[in-house]
Amino acid sequence: MAVNDSGRSRLPVAIPLAEANRPDRHVQDPRTVADSDAGRRRALVAVLAIVFIDLLGFGVVIPILPFYVRDFGASDVVYGLLAASYSLMQFAFAPLLGGLSDSRGRRPVLMLTLAGNAVAWTVFGLGGEVETVAGTAAALATLFLARMLAGAMGGNIATAQAYIADVTPPERRASALGLVGAAFGLGFVFGPALGSVLASDAVVDAAAGVFPSFVPATRFSLPSFGAAVLSVVAFLAAWAFLPEPDRQVAPARRLRIVGQFVAAARDAALRPLVLAFFVASLAFSGIQIAFVPFVADIYGFDASQAGLLLTYVGALGVINQGVVVGRLSRRVAAERLAVAGAALLVVALATFPFTPEIGRAVLGGGDVVGLGPGVVAMLAVLTVLSVGNSLLNVALSALVSLAAGAESQGSAFGVTQGAGSLGRTVGPPVMTALYALVVYWSPFVLGAVLTVGVVALLSTLRVTGAVPTTDER
Repeated sequence: MAVNDSGRSRLPVAIPLAEANRPDRHVQDPRTVADSDAGRRRALVAVLAIVFIDLLGFGVVIPILPFYVRDFGASDVVYGLLAASYSLMQFAFAPLLGGLSDSRGRRPVLMLTLAGNAVAWTVFGLGGEVETVAGTAAALATLFLARMLAGAMGGNIATAQAYIADVTPPERRASALGLVGAAFGLGFVFGPALGSVLASDAVVDAAAGVFPSFVPATRFSLPSFGAAVLSVVAFLAAWAFLPEPDRQVAPARRLRIVGQFVAAARDAALRPLVLAFFVASLAFSGIQIAFVPFVADIYGFDASQAGLLLTYVGALGVINQGVVVGRLSRRVAAERLAVAGAALLVVALATFPFTPEIGRAVLGGGDVVGLGPGVVAMLAVLTVLSVGNSLLNVALSALVSLAAGAESQGSAFGVTQGAGSLGRTVGPPVMTALYALVVYWSPFVLGAVLTVGVVALLSTLRVTGAVPTTDER
């Protein structure tokens, strides 16, 4: 039986009869996952499908966000604040939802958040109608409130990860968590494409001829309503196909975000992982926020070309997290995968802004298969970036699962995901200011320097996770 440093059992093998019959020991639900490989696989497929549909809905809205804000006459600063508001609420609610799922169940929390997302995206699509009735300020306030509700519901990633940990033995956990990352990646690959289609003139005109007069059909409302519909589909899928996992249930307690972070800070096993999530997210936010301006300013790419690059990165993420990380995790310890991923990120972040010079130095002035040397170098660096990011994210999630007790998986994932959301809240305004006011390469280089600290932190990390015996599997 594996135990962590505090002596808490992570995978109880034999449980006395009296303990097994305690009402808080197992989830008493007729839909409980069967304790078999087949049952676990079905549960895994169900939660992955729900995560994909949920993230597909999130991705649908991405292409319209900056244009939606500009349509109200607001500046890109407002767009940045709107984006940050999502991460801020995700930071606040991921630990709360994770803790709630520990005591109340994974399935009800996932269903609650999916229903909340449906409401949020519906309201988001009504911004234009609100402007007509109450003015621009009220319309922007509506966008912020809807986006903040969506961010709060987006904290369900912690619950999804805890669900995966519940139905997966430790030696397969990194591989399974990699599949969650792949589902996210697929959502970000196909979501924006679907959003672009829904915002097209042909689809808007067709919808205007079908919708009743009180339902707006615009290039902003249709993607928002599409996201809402996908959330409803995910809710129905969870209701019909998602069982509650058989797991150790934590006693109900008052959920306080500050208390959860304090508890994590006092836990020797979780403390470095929470810090790593925060710093890594802060560092990576530089390339997330400055990527499109960089390729536009340095390479002269338009929005369509930048979108193709983002699709390339998303597809790489799906392959890396769904295939590469899974295979590596069966041969390499999670601690080593995390260090390797962070080290690759250091290299990629440090070299990315200098890819035009690197391409000319390595390849000369000629094109390669119709691509300039700088573009070839950039694609190579983006490949390294994707591999590093996939290794680091999945390995950190696996380490969190191993460090936490069986009864507190949701809380642990909630705190670490909350720390990541906080990094994504703080990072964008800082990195944007550096890019615009200092020098274009500064956010990438700062990200590399911060990630060196993550490498140093993870190099000293020791999270012991025993490989279960045949009986335990």
